[in-house]
Amino acid sequence: MTRDLVLSILKTRKGYVSGELISKELGLTRAAVSLAVKALRKDGYVILSSTKKGYLMKSAPDRLTSGELLTILGPERMRTVSVFDTVHSTNRVLSELAYDDPKDGQVVIADAQTGGRGRYGRSFYSPEECGIYLSCLFRPETPPSSSIPITAWTAVAVSRAVETVCGVQPGIKWVNDLILSGKKFGGILTEMSIEGESGRIRQIITGIGINVNNSPSSFPDELKNTATSLFAETGSTFSRAELACAVIRELDLLRKAWPDGQTEYLREYRARNITTNHTILLMDGSGRTASAESIGDDFSLKIRYPDGSAEKLTSGEISIRPVEEPERTG
Repeated sequence: MTRDLVLSILKTRKGYVSGELISKELGLTRAAVSLAVKALRKDGYVILSSTKKGYLMKSAPDRLTSGELLTILGPERMRTVSVFDTVHSTNRVLSELAYDDPKDGQVVIADAQTGGRGRYGRSFYSPEECGIYLSCLFRPETPPSSSIPITAWTAVAVSRAVETVCGVQPGIKWVNDLILSGKKFGGILTEMSIEGESGRIRQIITGIGINVNNSPSSFPDELKNTATSLFAETGSTFSRAELACAVIRELDLLRKAWPDGQTEYLREYRARNITTNHTILLMDGSGRTASAESIGDDFSLKIRYPDGSAEKLTSGEISIRPVEEPERTG
């Protein structure tokens, strides 16, 4: 904790900061400050020191730590943010914490996951030092049936954060995949717990995975044709701490807007969607294809089968297929 506090001061102050000033502000001894600086240097931070001037943060590595997030979010928000080096999955950790009744908005974030999960029990590739793996607790007062769109709202929130920090505009493939150049760089897994007696929502845990600084060659062979990262698409590396904090802020705005802000999130979801006007394959084992026509007011997907019949999908998984051009004659 001492290291995090010292890091926050060094990163938020311009110029040199004296060890005496840091000691007074944090209520620490000069020796404790010196030890914290040594620990930060060991972690890759370049900190200059001068006998007369104090300490100066010269450069910092891309670290996803409590200290980095504290610098951006501040101590009040960080009271309900737990940061880990490696976990099995952030959704699992947050689910376990939920038994201690944490506050709405509790966040768990990790540098790596050993058992990251996607939809339908699939694994989510979660290597260290290049991605963001984050889960947020939400306790809405709305009925379970009307809370299904929370995944779509979250896709909008994460897209906004990415656009703000990285300057690229993600597309959203119905219902929860974040897309750049036709490849997935982020996904969302929402898990809802309902009280058996009352039928009310006990909690919603929304897990978010974002490929940030992954190099294209680092993806496993089975993902190289379908997965990408923000670095792979832009050629630039990004501060994961800055992006993670932007995501947390957007999730805070989402919770405040729920459910009355539906019109705004729906409008933006439709604008960002890349699914409509495409032929899709239903990933239910049936092999059926259909035309994706529109996003409904409840974030459902209206599709039309080759025989002319229509259906509204409220859940499930699809794959976008290239639209076949009609054969030309003459």
